[in-house]
Amino acid sequence: MKKNPLERLMETHPGLEIWWDSSPLIYTSWSESMIKKAPPERANELREQLRRLYDPQHPEEALFRGVTTNPPLLLQVIKARESYVAQLVDDLIDQNPCLDKEALFWLTYKEIVRRGAEMYMGVFQRSQYRYGYLSGQVDPRALRDKEKMISQALELARLSPNVMIKVPGSKEGYEVIKVLTSKGISTNNTLTFILPQLMACAKAVKEGVEIAKQNGVDLTRWRSVITHMTARFGDLGDLRKETESLGIDLSETDVRWAELAIFKKAYHLVKERNYPSKMLICSMRISPILDGKKYCWHLEKLAGGDIVFTCPPSFIEALFESLDGTDFRPQIDEEVPKAVLDKLLRIPYFEKAYREDGLTPDEFNQHSALVATAIEFSKATEGMVDFVAKRLAAKCG
Repeated sequence: MKKNPLERLMETHPGLEIWWDSSPLIYTSWSESMIKKAPPERANELREQLRRLYDPQHPEEALFRGVTTNPPLLLQVIKARESYVAQLVDDLIDQNPCLDKEALFWLTYKEIVRRGAEMYMGVFQRSQYRYGYLSGQVDPRALRDKEKMISQALELARLSPNVMIKVPGSKEGYEVIKVLTSKGISTNNTLTFILPQLMACAKAVKEGVEIAKQNGVDLTRWRSVITHMTARFGDLGDLRKETESLGIDLSETDVRWAELAIFKKAYHLVKERNYPSKMLICSMRISPILDGKKYCWHLEKLAGGDIVFTCPPSFIEALFESLDGTDFRPQIDEEVPKAVLDKLLRIPYFEKAYREDGLTPDEFNQHSALVATAIEFSKATEGMVDFVAKRLAAKCG
């Protein structure tokens, strides 16, 4: 049967991984809705392709190797399966009377993470702990609170051995990552957009591993991935704003190259220096459009890399529609065109992001893309808090 674009992408490198960027709890309902929207003559083929991505009955045999989640994605779980989550929350209220809404939110969040991780335990065990991790994120409202992040991370890690802790790319976040790594707890660095952050994570992980080995910590169930929130760098930060003020003409392809330049440089530095982390790309776009044809450079230009690509439902839908016939070839070592890179380096926002020492850890927390993403994630967290608060009011008055 015809291979889907993600299956063809995986053929470009034996270490390339595809992860599901949402809760496993919504995969079945999402795939069914996608099949219903498809033309009748396409339905059977699509059903088989989606089953090969993730099969709830045999997850260890499917394509997805892991899962990433974040507050907006878990808020989608509530919207997609409201009655399911409402019952979950009500049961928690019955089991834990007199909780306030924040405590109830945290219990709910942990239970959603635990149930998702359980669905990938077969992948985790069959791969001898190489694959099958689910990322559970510490509260994005606490990205400067080191002690709270560590406390929450330890709680999340106790839920299941295949829970990987998502920690933000704040100055305090890298201190947390070092501590967690030293304890043999898997981490996924998020809210990361620039090379200084990516390399700060790589160094923190390396230092944490050295401490763990000195203390005889078991690292057989440990992994580290470093996320680059690719299109958020170009779309949410000051790239276009600075470009306009400088009178520089920046095209859609230039923006995509800016994002790819940072990722490619980080990828090669991690490899060359033997850092014990793997690069992960998220926030990808179907872009650019050239001569009326749609491309996804975030996939195509990184094909052939030992990389994790994590894909949300909406992106997969667009990918299946736009790149159905695309044949991927290794392009991870393709360099950014010199003329494009020279143009980009005239923009301070990019120049600082591309230079390893472009920003100090103290400046990470003020980066415009980080601030915008933290606000978005915090609002989604508040949305989850509001949902459980309504259930609490309904049951307890």
